[in-house]
Amino acid sequence: MNDYRKILVPPSASIKETIKIIDEGALQIALVVNEQNKLLGTITDGDVRRGILKGISLDQSVLHIMNSNPVTVSPTIDPKQLLSLIKSKKLQQLPVVDNDGSVVGLKHLNSIIQAPARDNIAVIMAGGLGTRLRPLTNDTPKPLLKIGNKPILETILESLIEHGFTRFYISVNYKSELIQDYFKDGSNWGVDIKYIHEDKRMGTAGALGLIPEKPDKPFLVMNGDILTKVNYQYLLDYHENLKGQATLCVREYDFQVPYGVVNVENHRMLSIEEKPVHHFFVSAGIYIFEPEVLNIIPKNRYLDMPDLLRNLVDQKEDISIFPVREYWLDIGRIDDFERANGEFDQEFK
Repeated sequence: MNDYRKILVPPSASIKETIKIIDEGALQIALVVNEQNKLLGTITDGDVRRGILKGISLDQSVLHIMNSNPVTVSPTIDPKQLLSLIKSKKLQQLPVVDNDGSVVGLKHLNSIIQAPARDNIAVIMAGGLGTRLRPLTNDTPKPLLKIGNKPILETILESLIEHGFTRFYISVNYKSELIQDYFKDGSNWGVDIKYIHEDKRMGTAGALGLIPEKPDKPFLVMNGDILTKVNYQYLLDYHENLKGQATLCVREYDFQVPYGVVNVENHRMLSIEEKPVHHFFVSAGIYIFEPEVLNIIPKNRYLDMPDLLRNLVDQKEDISIFPVREYWLDIGRIDDFERANGEFDQEFK
C-alpha cells in the first residue's frame, strides 16, 4: 500500500518512539527494518501492552518486544489466498516482502474487506454522589461537571462513538434527571441511550444486574469520571483474542516510600534501602465482560467491582489484563479535576 513507509522503524528505535508511529498511523502496526529495508520484525499495539505487563521500559529498543517471526506474503499472492490467510491466522495486517526479504508494502484487512460494524453495548456508571468533589457537586452531578467546554460524560460518550459504539446504558442515581435531560435518548449524537436507575446504592458493579437485556456480545463497562484516550477498538480486539470471561484495564502506578526501608530478621538488620520505589498495576475503571458474567450478578443487591472480579477468579474464570498506555485520569478529586481542565485542550483537541 502507498503509505507503508510511514510505519518503518529501525531496530535502534525505542518502544516509546514506535508507539507514536503506531498511534499516528491508521495501520495499527510498525515494521522493523534494517538499513537495507529487510524486515526484522513487527510491532503491534498488543506487543506493546504485553511488554508493559512484563515490566519492559518504554525507553528500551523495539527489539525487546517485536515479533521476529511474522507472517508475510509476496507481492504476487492471489487475493483469495490472501483473504484465506488473514482469516485463518486471525491477522489484521500482513507485511508484503519480495524475494530478498525487503518490505514492499502492507496488506490490511480493512483494505480487503469492509470491517464488520460493532454493536457491542457500552455501560457507563454515572450514579455516584461525587462526595470528594464537593462543593462542585452540590448542584451538579459529577458526570456533568465540565472539563474544557463540555461535561466529562459527553467527552466519554463521544470517544466511545468514535470507536464505533452506538448502544449505551447510563447508570444514574444522584440528580439523574439532570443527566437524562442533557443526553435524552442519544439522538443528538446519532446513538441510542437508555438509562439504568439505581433507586438505592448499588456499589460499583451492582447496577449491571439491572440491565434489562442480556447482551449477545462482549460489553464494555466504565466509570463515568474517567478522562482517557484509550483505544477501545484495540481493547475489544484484545479481549476477543484472549477469550477470557473478562478484561480489566490497568494503569502503572509508582509509589515511593519517603524513608529508608530496613529489612529485619529477628534482631538483626539484613539490609537498608533508601526511599525505594514500588511498582503496581491499579484498576483503570474500564472493563470488558462476556454476557455470561451477568448470570452471577445478583438482582437489586449491592456489589462492588472488586467483589465481582474476585468471584470470577474464585470460579477459575480467566480475567485478562489490558495495560492502558494512553492518556488516563480519574477526576474524582478536586486536584485531579483541576489538572484535567488544564490538560484538556492539549490532549483532546
